[in-house]
Amino acid sequence: MKEPEEINGIELMEHYGYKGVSGKIKYYFRFIFNWVLQTLAKISPHPGLTVKLQRIRGVKIGNHVYIGPDVNIDDLYPGLITIEDYVSVGMRSMIFAHSNPTCSLEIKTKYYPRVVKPTTIKKGAWIAPGTIILAGITIGENSVVAAGSIVIKDVEPYTVVGGNPAKLLKKLDHADSPDKGG
Repeated sequence: MKEPEEINGIELMEHYGYKGVSGKIKYYFRFIFNWVLQTLAKISPHPGLTVKLQRIRGVKIGNHVYIGPDVNIDDLYPGLITIEDYVSVGMRSMIFAHSNPTCSLEIKTKYYPRVVKPTTIKKGAWIAPGTIILAGITIGENSVVAAGSIVIKDVEPYTVVGGNPAKLLKKLDHADSPDKGG
């Protein structure tokens, strides 16, 4: 039976279409490159530079996006993260496209296998500082996620959610929104 670390390596190699020794080398270079860009983005003194560095990593980011300091965007699958136009992501937030119980073979194989799903933050959303967004989540258009929230299910457009796990706090009236022509 394979060890969890070996299974993790195989799963990542398959995701990126790498095979053999040369594939392993390519993957390690990819990982180091991503790690360097992620580290630079987290400490960048300018949000515009942060956005550029994350785009180089493969994160799909729209226009007029603010990403605060020390934001962690999935280390292994940055290409599965989409952040649309006019989004603000507060400092020390985390956005994931995967979940993986790395070391317990039993948990990994019987209960919680690796999850790899795209995560999307829609136009105009505000992600307050310290938020954690798990894999496969969609944050709705012009919604607000309160500081320190853990988002484990999709957030409807024009809503405010908060808490652990994040729950609906209120709906936003958008009848007069500029986006709705009101």
